[in-house]
Amino acid sequence: MFLDAVKKAADEFKKIEGPIRIISHLDADGITSAAILIKALQREKKNFAVSILKHLNKQDLEEINREEYETLVFCDMGSGYLKLINEIIKNKKVFILDHHQIEKVRTNFFHVNPLFYNVDGATEISGAGVVYFFAKALNEKNKDLAYLAVIGAVGDVQENNGFVGLNKEILKDALNEIKIITGLRMFGAQTRYLHKLLEYSTDPYIPGVSGNEFGAIKFLDDIGIKWREDGNFKKLINLNKEEIKKLTSAIIVKRVNNGESEEGVLGPVYLINGEEDESPTRDAREFATLLNSCGRLNKPSLGIGVCLGSRDSKQKALEILQKYRREIVNGLNWFYSNRDKEDVIHGKGFVIINAGENIRDTLIGTVSSILSNSDIFSNGTIILSIAKTINEKLKISIRMSGRSKKKNLKEVLDKIAKSVGESAGGHDFAAGALIPGEKEEGFIENAKNILAKEVIEEVVE
Repeated sequence: MFLDAVKKAADEFKKIEGPIRIISHLDADGITSAAILIKALQREKKNFAVSILKHLNKQDLEEINREEYETLVFCDMGSGYLKLINEIIKNKKVFILDHHQIEKVRTNFFHVNPLFYNVDGATEISGAGVVYFFAKALNEKNKDLAYLAVIGAVGDVQENNGFVGLNKEILKDALNEIKIITGLRMFGAQTRYLHKLLEYSTDPYIPGVSGNEFGAIKFLDDIGIKWREDGNFKKLINLNKEEIKKLTSAIIVKRVNNGESEEGVLGPVYLINGEEDESPTRDAREFATLLNSCGRLNKPSLGIGVCLGSRDSKQKALEILQKYRREIVNGLNWFYSNRDKEDVIHGKGFVIINAGENIRDTLIGTVSSILSNSDIFSNGTIILSIAKTINEKLKISIRMSGRSKKKNLKEVLDKIAKSVGESAGGHDFAAGALIPGEKEEGFIENAKNILAKEVIEEVVE
């Protein structure tokens, strides 16, 4: 059903003769979506222009509508903005290739979204996956772009010790470009120093080691693995098979002895063929983070360049990645320094973090996600974060701590946003909104009341 809809849209797209306008989202999923479509259009010798946006708004759509392009393709965005697009975009052919929750509005768009066919857009296919199937329907040669869709899915946190649904089919198509090994499922195996890798490991969580640099070093010393040799720090990638086996066993024992499960320590690791060891583009998870850094720090063209194989873009993107990491650390430091002050509101079962201008609006979701995966909040705590944009609007992000999936966060945030005349978009496990700055006080007051009721309802259930 879903693939039939993809084919129908692709067949219609093949009839287009004029230049094409691509509009995509700025995260890793959106950047890989744009890169897949760019490569597909280059293969067809089509002319196009690309914009990478944080979100869709009236001003951007009005500008796009004034352009001469008669065909627009929205990638990894659009489904939650159907009313706005319908009101503004006139006399143009519109394709929406998305996986986010769908606004209930009738349109004449060529709208491809797995949710129409009961395929979970949060776990079974990413935006890049939708674009990949579309590109493959355009030309079977585009099968060589499957690895970008895998990176997009990883960036959208759709890999959970393996892939399911349509993502699994995409992975099969990507096996010429991706090597799958079974290894320690820790982010940063290619690039982080070994003791830092363990210190920052939250999945798997290592009792007495995660979040503790001294504990990480002592752990390595106790099991006889050198974390520094000849004055140089070692990385996981530098360990031999016996050392990795010893480290893995020690992590499992440490977890089990502290009441944790041994599951999740080992699992599939996705390595990109042709990329060098110790490079952020070698491991799919680190590749996705590199792309996220480019998008979040307003350099999405560099991310697209990396996907297209540009060495110059890759070198510049590595510099952006360092800046991104520093800003994330600064954002987390701000939170930890202010967690007991008035800008962080603690309620029963929820917390509201009003970061203002202290955390970049494009990073507030990332910081929220990191906090949701830490052990600072009890499992199931709703985390609502707010940051100011450069034009005095408020970027809202909502997450839930731990692995609880009881709440549809998009619906929760939509309820809060609508209380001040706005709306939200995203997934059931992670959503966002943009509201005018003058509505801040009312939004926060309504958020406190609505979130308190949500928690009460959950207890009653």
